Amino acid sequence: MAPDDALRTDTKRKPLPRPEPGLTPEAMIARARDLRPLLREEQEENDARGHYSPRLHQEFLKAGFYRCVQPRLFGGYEFDFPTFCKVIIEISRGHPSSGWCYTLASSHAMLIGSHWSEEAQAELFGPQGDFRSPHRAPPNGTFKRAEGGYIVNGTWSYSSGVPVCTHFTAGGLIFAEGKPPVAINFTVPIDQVEILPDWGGDLNLGMRGSGSNSVRLTDVFVADRFFSESSRMMSGADQRLGTPGTRLHGNPMYLGQMGGPYHTTLGAITAGTARAACDEFEDMMRTRKVVFDHAASRLTNQENQRPFGKALNLTDAAEALTLAAAQGYMDYCARWARDRTPISADDTLRLWGMAQEACFMACEAVELLFQNSGSNASNKGNRIERYLRDVQMYRIHPAAQPWTGLARAQSYLGLPIWMFGNPPPGPPPK
Repeated sequence: MAPDDALRTDTKRKPLPRPEPGLTPEAMIARARDLRPLLREEQEENDARGHYSPRLHQEFLKAGFYRCVQPRLFGGYEFDFPTFCKVIIEISRGHPSSGWCYTLASSHAMLIGSHWSEEAQAELFGPQGDFRSPHRAPPNGTFKRAEGGYIVNGTWSYSSGVPVCTHFTAGGLIFAEGKPPVAINFTVPIDQVEILPDWGGDLNLGMRGSGSNSVRLTDVFVADRFFSESSRMMSGADQRLGTPGTRLHGNPMYLGQMGGPYHTTLGAITAGTARAACDEFEDMMRTRKVVFDHAASRLTNQENQRPFGKALNLTDAAEALTLAAAQGYMDYCARWARDRTPISADDTLRLWGMAQEACFMACEAVELLFQNSGSNASNKGNRIERYLRDVQMYRIHPAAQPWTGLARAQSYLGLPIWMFGNPPPGPPPK
């Protein structure tokens, strides 16, 4: 295959109908914004449940949210990644952990659309284009070879979004005698897995409504066509001939180099959380009095105005940087389409780092507002208290840790990247 064929859509498959062929990105974003009152009304019950309500799920289905980055060929809207992030921000502004649950259930339509075969995609997206799946990327489980596939056993924790999903996607390592292990990802229908009741309520500090349950597979047969090597999703892969997705959908977005865009979704969640905290603090300023001067409104008190203004600035910066990183991924994909310049490790880590700094700014905004909200803010059920707990889940996320800055420096300087502090084989660089 010549490189110029990497964007040729030669499938004979008839596209699935989209529920609303004329739906625009702006209309989808507006629908997410309009759901803010309902999202806020249900915050408490959805945190207790561990994921958002069937009512909200139906609203999301009706609005087309789950199809945002899903390929048009399989009934999706195939909107760009900045649009997806704007939808996430609006949902997260209503309820951060519903935003997390929605995001991790929806973003992986792009993963499947990029790296699984046409045959597998047709089966996974199904005759109605109804597809949602988490992606628990760290490898786990065991894989025993069987005719046409593997028998899979194992438990994958933190499978965010899984309670509202149609499928489950996870990572693993396949070992063959005398060969190095192969990192893979696989997808199975949700009715073949067990969702463990280990999320929601007081089981977790924050993001209690994110549906981040563990998932167990017991002797599940997974056919070969539902596997994809993890290396294809990383910037070290040979990108000259594109991916099954670029060749099937004719859209360079489905080059599917996922490290950068994945982290922009976390930026969108935390930016939406910061926006929610600003809303709550503003309402407090407009309705409450100064502690030691009950004749004075907090609205006109400079000791309340100062942190509010700082938080607004941090939130605006977090949102802008997140969207810039999301657009950066689209720009890299367009560059690849023009001249086949690959998305490098440094490109991916640049976007990751931009989105990470956006997350940190959003966290700082929420923490600043909590610190200036008074002692009542610490009471259970207070929205500021909820938002503080929610952003701490980003602070402890593996993708938020200092190793990412080290990896960026090493990639930029042309040195081996020592991921997670583990040196590569061979002598260290001189």
